[in-house]
Amino acid sequence: MPRCTPLPLLPALLALSLPAGATDGGQLAPIVVTATRTAKTLDDTPIRTELVSRDEINRTHARNLKEALQNIPGLQLREIHGKSGYEVSLQGLTSDQVLVLIDGLPISASTSSTVDLSQYSLADVEHIEVIKGAASAQYGSSAMGGVINVITRRPAEGFGGRVTLDAGSYGRQNLSGDTLDIGSKHGQLNLHGGQGDWRYRLGADRQDSDGFTTDPATWSQQGDAVLRDQFNGYLAWQPQAGKRVWFDGSRYREEAEQRYTVTAPPNLVPQRKTEIIDRDRLTAGADWHHANGLGWQVKALNEQYDSHSTSRSNSVLTTDRTAELETQHLSAQLDLPMWRNQLWQIGADLHKETLEQYSNGVSELGRPDVQRDSQELFLQNDILFSNALELVLGVRYQDDSDFGGYTAPKAALRLDYLDGTDWRGTLRASVGQGYRVPNLKERFFRFDHSALGYMVLGNADLKPESSTSWQLGTVLQWRDRITFDINGFYNRVKDLIQIDEENGTSVGGIMVYSYKNIARAETRGIESSVRLHMTRRLSTQLAYTWTDTEDLDTGATLTRRPEHIAVLSLDLTLPSETTSVSLRGRYQSRELISTDRNAWSPEWTTVDLTINQDVTPSLRVFAGVNNLFDTQRDFSDADDFGPLAGRFGYLGVRYQWGVR
Repeated sequence: MPRCTPLPLLPALLALSLPAGATDGGQLAPIVVTATRTAKTLDDTPIRTELVSRDEINRTHARNLKEALQNIPGLQLREIHGKSGYEVSLQGLTSDQVLVLIDGLPISASTSSTVDLSQYSLADVEHIEVIKGAASAQYGSSAMGGVINVITRRPAEGFGGRVTLDAGSYGRQNLSGDTLDIGSKHGQLNLHGGQGDWRYRLGADRQDSDGFTTDPATWSQQGDAVLRDQFNGYLAWQPQAGKRVWFDGSRYREEAEQRYTVTAPPNLVPQRKTEIIDRDRLTAGADWHHANGLGWQVKALNEQYDSHSTSRSNSVLTTDRTAELETQHLSAQLDLPMWRNQLWQIGADLHKETLEQYSNGVSELGRPDVQRDSQELFLQNDILFSNALELVLGVRYQDDSDFGGYTAPKAALRLDYLDGTDWRGTLRASVGQGYRVPNLKERFFRFDHSALGYMVLGNADLKPESSTSWQLGTVLQWRDRITFDINGFYNRVKDLIQIDEENGTSVGGIMVYSYKNIARAETRGIESSVRLHMTRRLSTQLAYTWTDTEDLDTGATLTRRPEHIAVLSLDLTLPSETTSVSLRGRYQSRELISTDRNAWSPEWTTVDLTINQDVTPSLRVFAGVNNLFDTQRDFSDADDFGPLAGRFGYLGVRYQWGVR
């Protein structure tokens, strides 16, 4: 498969770019809550927070959480090994070290491994907040690399709704081989509103992809066929402003099929893997805020994640695997009134996970089930020396059922060093300790793919990871027209958990891999961006991230961490005010795949084009082309981890009515 990487176009596109979630000049800064668990404007939060707004989601036609996050500067997305989904990496730290939340409550990882971002639709999402680095005083295990918090919409009084339908084609890579056939379909419905003290929201989303293949005449299918359905319901009682009791439930179902071949000389033997995933998520809570500044909130989660997968060779059943993961979480927080320019916050989190996993009727965990639970306490003091100077001090204590106690402190500083008519400058600095206990998969899971020549075993002797994260950056803004943002980061990790080719040993011709603790590792780098609001109709930005990683025991670079990532965008509204055109481009340098073989995955560049046409204030017609220049990995090269899907074009329509 030839590669198409339009690098000569990159400099021109870099000059015409916009950040994900940027707002037009003159708009008020949005409210964010993740950094301190207290509502603050984006400009005033003491910890650097990046935002994907609802406007950005609508402009780019993102259908799930993976697509919404792909334009965040420095964020790396990659396929989950053996699954039809994507995971996230931040500042050189892996997906297991990034905590993903919905309204502050954790998302269950697939089979207790990593969160699959493709499994979460955006029907009810207001915006997404991203914090990079350890925010450990607010969030415990799994937050070493950062936090991604999905904020859902709060319905307004009245009634409104929205319907979105779109369909697209993979062109010559459609399974039928017919370029004009529909290869993927998507539909979304959202109803919301309220009357008096009550608010409600209902949502439904379906993504149905046939997948794609580089050769329709063969059995193998490089892009999996996946059907994803999600249904959401929300009900809240709001007797007064700042007082709410709410319930939120969702049901998710996924049906995925992988088709590939294995070599049994002289034949290629067809293989088929199917997986059905069901996830039932129920959350409830109450938040109460008083006029004197006193506030409290309690929220709880129960999530059941079930997976049933089967593998067949030449239609003969070889593996029948089931997994059940139950997650329970309770969070409580008390915000005290302002006292001598200080805002004190006290909170607690209780967390429990239970995993069962069977293959052909035999437990893969060495016992009927495994579980872990933790109790965590945190204390934070937000000291407001003045409107221009703020210091946040925090500490978190975590007691894990298997690993005992650990204390993690944090400090963050915000200084507005310029606050004039034309110029505004803000300095942000933070240092925090991160801590992560090994998840249940890393410790107990047995992933037997002997038919494909490999096996992955859990390691019950793993130790928890710990880290120290330093962040220092500044934002300099001129008249809402030009914004410069630069941030340096340094993460020093102890007992980093890593698995790659160097860990493997051959047993009877089968490569056996296991997780292990790397004694010491570092990730460091610089994140930078330049944003231009050239006119009311044209906004541009360039964002660039440099990342350097090192195993401090061997001096080797850590695998799967690209050194350079660039994100570029352009948003243009035509004079008619009803038509907008957007470009989103991404560049990723080569990444090390194997230290032992010195194997690297090549660099790549992709560009997406979207067009939105507002026919009426309620009706929008849209179109887009993802991966415009058809950059795609070489599937014959096992070390090539470039873009999976080639060019994908689509058309759609959105109709909305009532309150928004």
